[in-house]
Amino acid sequence: MRILLTGGTGFIGSHTCVALLEAGHHAIIVDNLSNSKKSVVARIEEIAGKSVEFIEADITDKGAVQSIIRKHKPEGLIHFAALKAVAESIEKPVDYYHNNVSGAIILADLCKENQINKFVYSSSATVYEGHEPPFHEEMGIGSSNNPYGQTKIICERILTDVAKANPEFSVSLLRYFNPVGGHPSGLIGEDPNGIPNNLLPLICKVAKGDKDYLSVFGNDYPTPDGSCIRDYVHVMDLARGHVLALEKLGSGVNTYNIGTGQGASVLDLIRTFERVNGIKVPYKIEDRRPGDSPVSYASIFKSKDKLGYSPEYGLDSMVRDAWKYIKNSRLD
Repeated sequence: MRILLTGGTGFIGSHTCVALLEAGHHAIIVDNLSNSKKSVVARIEEIAGKSVEFIEADITDKGAVQSIIRKHKPEGLIHFAALKAVAESIEKPVDYYHNNVSGAIILADLCKENQINKFVYSSSATVYEGHEPPFHEEMGIGSSNNPYGQTKIICERILTDVAKANPEFSVSLLRYFNPVGGHPSGLIGEDPNGIPNNLLPLICKVAKGDKDYLSVFGNDYPTPDGSCIRDYVHVMDLARGHVLALEKLGSGVNTYNIGTGQGASVLDLIRTFERVNGIKVPYKIEDRRPGDSPVSYASIFKSKDKLGYSPEYGLDSMVRDAWKYIKNSRLD
């Protein structure tokens, strides 16, 4: 299939692009490069041994996206392009609602206009806020305490309503947990512009010497070591989940968790990074952050049953591949 990837040069998008190409599909990337680099495209092509079509454009520019769709005629769409920093979303709510919600509306509208009936949406475990883990897909979604989370909830509801109104339109809502790692080649990985918001890139910055120490927010949670527990999933497992969701897209709305089904603590991740990579990561215990839940992990029974999804990479591979990319990074 010819697949349009919005945000396809980003962390998850670039790895999914590799997985799509290796599965025999054709990829068309649309990205405004607000948090990624164009040189990622060459790395994708180097890994997959296939060419990728890349267009620099913003998904909120309906005319530009319409022209791209008419020219390249994709048969399906995977939508990654979104602003995703929780703290920033609180400071800049209008930017988040405009980009994330307006962008999804424009893409859904263009899919309808151009008879594109396969839509895979990049959602988040944040929609489970207020529930107790393990989180499963039948749990109702409600509200979030930050604009980023609200945009994911709103977009899920919009796409659900679009599918109800258009029986030929099929959508998969993929709820990510904590994507980490990088391609085993070390050619692509996670190295966001500016200050990272996620734990493993921050660990890598400390290991690299760009930061003096890592802040660990809280060591008095009701967990075995007192630090928060999260469901870390290797980005290549997540990428494979997108390909499976696209290829096995059923009619109507399909919702899947993509995680590992088990959790690791913040201190677990630090210790694993130190052991696997042979590098000390200095850290300091800080006060808890408002809004952090003690434990978050997925139930992946539905993904295993319906998609045949099963994570292949463990925590050792996650920290090894993340650090390998940072060590080898030669992106401009």
